[in-house]
Amino acid sequence: MVADNHQLLFAERALLADGWAENVIFAVGADGRISSIERGAVASGARRLGGPVVPAVANLHSHAFQRAMAGLTDVAGQGDDSFWTWREEMYRLVSLLTPDDVVAIAAKLQVELLKGGFGRVAEFHYLHHGSDGRPYAEPAEMSLAMLRAAELSGIGLTLLPVFYAHSDFGGAAPTAGQRRFIHDVDGFLTLLHGLVEPCRAAGARLGLAFHSLRAVTGDEIAAIVKAVPEHAPIHIHVAEQEREVSASIAHSGRRPVERLYDMADVDARWCLVHATHVTDLEVAMIAGSGAVVGLCPTTEADLGDGIFPATDFLGADGCFGVGTDSHVATSVADELRILEYGQRLRDRRRNRMAGRPGASVGRTLFDRALAGGGQAAGVAVSGLAVGAPADLVVLDGRSPYLAAVQGDAILDRWIFGGLGPVVRDVMIGGRWLVEDGRHPEEDAIDRAFAAALARLRA
Repeated sequence: MVADNHQLLFAERALLADGWAENVIFAVGADGRISSIERGAVASGARRLGGPVVPAVANLHSHAFQRAMAGLTDVAGQGDDSFWTWREEMYRLVSLLTPDDVVAIAAKLQVELLKGGFGRVAEFHYLHHGSDGRPYAEPAEMSLAMLRAAELSGIGLTLLPVFYAHSDFGGAAPTAGQRRFIHDVDGFLTLLHGLVEPCRAAGARLGLAFHSLRAVTGDEIAAIVKAVPEHAPIHIHVAEQEREVSASIAHSGRRPVERLYDMADVDARWCLVHATHVTDLEVAMIAGSGAVVGLCPTTEADLGDGIFPATDFLGADGCFGVGTDSHVATSVADELRILEYGQRLRDRRRNRMAGRPGASVGRTLFDRALAGGGQAAGVAVSGLAVGAPADLVVLDGRSPYLAAVQGDAILDRWIFGGLGPVVRDVMIGGRWLVEDGRHPEEDAIDRAFAAALARLRA
């Protein structure tokens, strides 16, 4: 018997935690969780959803403010452009941002992520202080701006304040462009502890991140990990750039991933973002530890980072998810497609990430991204199952491409078919945040975003 305060949703096709099912009724309770699932049901009395239903994926790596840069760094410089030349433009933007700008940019981005099939975002948040590097009167001002943005958009948020203390290996002093990022250990722990209650009140999860091995020392990692709850997600950029690998070897004789595993007890609560330049030994180390690799294929392609050995990692049963990082793209399908295509271009072969003969590439990628994203974001249960949050995406059943296929072919067409925007509706925690392609606060969010961009580019 379903209580009167439940929403009843009917889907002709739905990807449940144990596979595809037809004629499914979801009962969603007042707590925003799925209380029951009935297969082979009749739609009577339930809201009929307008297409195939899949779970919303957690985006495991975001720098929200960088959405304001999208498409503005593609003019060639005097030499070979790289991540390091791109970073200078990022620092220029950082110097201008106010808390209100961050709210406007992040809320706009989060609406776009919802429309791209993401239901939660792990915000790797290193912009902390005023433009002169001094803390705001409220030291958590910029983190609170991220919470305000998530309140406007409704997206699930895992907030990852970032510890950033140095400019390079060996504890080098930070540069002027990094002054808004910098903490000492005590100041960072004070920030974290001060965010526990605001995050709880906002329904956000709180973890932490270390910017990179360039930006922290082993002693600092140890002191911070010792002082935070054992369940908190921990993220770090690692081995993104060849120059970083060379510098790590020059400093310590160890490659970045090897060095990280020397310095910390890396386990399933860790997310190693990028990990692009890794050896076979490092692939085995990461997979064996249960850590998630956070892949951001469109950003890694945009910055010329390189190609992660995803086929080898999959073969080792490694755990990975996807993020949108600098947000030159904002959809699940874009990230998964570029991940697969990178492997194809490197290997000059097709269907690299299927995992086994006869398997759907789209399904394998989607399942892995769903599980890895949830783990990295600190979500206990991912997928459409009883007791899980009602975080679901309705693909547009009006698309003839989707209407003509069943099962895993739905995911293959969404990811690889070049269909354009096909996310029709999105429910997060039992709330409809996108209906027929529109967010209820979209107009106001767009106006604030446009005003912020105009000010930043003036």
